[in-house]
Amino acid sequence: MTTPLLEVRDLRAGYGKAQVLHGLNLSVNAGQVITVIGPNGAGKSTLLNSLMGLLPIRGQLLYQGQDISAMTLEERVLMGIALVPEKRELFGSMTVQDNLELGGFRQMRLGNKHWRDTLKQVFELFPRLQERRDQLAGTLSGGERQMLAVGRSLMSRPKVLMLDEPSLGLAPLIVKEIFSIIQTLRQTGVTIVLVEQNARAALAVADHGYVLEMGDISLHGVASELAQDARVIDTYLGAARQAA
Repeated sequence: MTTPLLEVRDLRAGYGKAQVLHGLNLSVNAGQVITVIGPNGAGKSTLLNSLMGLLPIRGQLLYQGQDISAMTLEERVLMGIALVPEKRELFGSMTVQDNLELGGFRQMRLGNKHWRDTLKQVFELFPRLQERRDQLAGTLSGGERQMLAVGRSLMSRPKVLMLDEPSLGLAPLIVKEIFSIIQTLRQTGVTIVLVEQNARAALAVADHGYVLEMGDISLHGVASELAQDARVIDTYLGAARQAA
């Protein structure tokens, strides 16, 4: 049996005395895309922050079979885990290229003398960023900022890329472009954990899906099968259909 690249066992986390996640279990195999869908306040971002090491947790987090529960954020980054946060957190007063090169810190720390070569690959994936390489990040459109946030994370050549609401606040045409990019990323072999409120689009690109409600996994399975589940359709896909 294949060992999952990333596995969560009985994960409990929260903020102070407020527990948000109540014993989550999930796993993702190398090269797989999983998505976590659910309503606002369900704990989706808390889950990603916990996996990244931004929050203290109880339970086990295994990466390539190794328990990394006690590791720091920096140690997880060096091991190949990257997070594109919902707020993107770019350096607005720096150029597009400077933001991207900052993302290459992991490869530089690992002694990879050719870490800047990844810049070419990012520009091939996001031609618009190459056009704006000397432009200040703070002057980019919402879609361009999202592309820059993803590109910056790719500069570290992660094995696991976590995306927190990548379509949030974007126009429908840009949303389609972002999900097309996710499809392209999966072809490169990077493992993706996608948190997304656009359940229809998320399930369309994922291999496996989890429904997170009130800090618990209420449903999970093959993404294409979840997209046909009556409860998922009524609760998540119906609203998406009306908004489309």
